[in-house]
Amino acid sequence: MNASVGDRVIIHGRVVGATERAGEVIEVRGSTENPLLVVRYDDGHEAILSPGGDCEIRHAS
Repeated sequence: MNASVGDRVIIHGRVVGATERAGEVIEVRGSTENPLLVVRYDDGHEAILSPGGDCEIRHAS
């Protein structure tokens, strides 16, 4: 999963009724095979994310 600074991240809910979370990639860490993304979510908090199957990357134009 290739992501760059400025891309949007959407985390889909894993169970019925769970809300989606969205944010912006502000830093990319780790390796190409095992990326770690520093994400600033829309509610203002920041976290390190290891993208999985429930994660969608929307590349910045």
